[in-house]
Amino acid sequence: MTYQTRTLARSPIRFRNSGFTLLELLVVLVIMGIMLGAVSLNAVQSVHQKLQTDAQRISLLLQLAREEAIVRNRQTAFEVFDQGYQFLVLNENKWEKITDLDTLRGRQFTFPETQVSILSQDAVSADKLRIVFGREPVSRPFKLILRVGDDQVAVNADGVGHFVVE
Repeated sequence: MTYQTRTLARSPIRFRNSGFTLLELLVVLVIMGIMLGAVSLNAVQSVHQKLQTDAQRISLLLQLAREEAIVRNRQTAFEVFDQGYQFLVLNENKWEKITDLDTLRGRQFTFPETQVSILSQDAVSADKLRIVFGREPVSRPFKLILRVGDDQVAVNADGVGHFVVE
């Protein structure tokens, strides 16, 4: 036993704690906070990106409405109302909502304050913003503009079925 005490007296044993210091934990938390902040900023879409998503959706729906007009052999229309849009079909000189095709149901804009304007060679009545697709595969070109504040996105139609979002 005396041998063991001599060894202990010559070299004191130090115990190293196997945990992290408070400073190390704080540094890791700060780094994680910065990373989370950067990821969340990239994940949230801007107003322009959401407006562009709306325009892409409308572009695809306009193409579908154009094709429906040709297939049904009846005029089909895209109409803008207060906070959204709908698709109509002309039945016996009366415009009616399309109810038999779920993809052309009425929808709301992402932003209720979205302003819509249509630039076309056709005269558009002041009270209704409407684009009409006829039975023929060629129609007049138009430009549909969606605007929220300073952000603006346009859907250009060339008249032969190509719709491009700018």
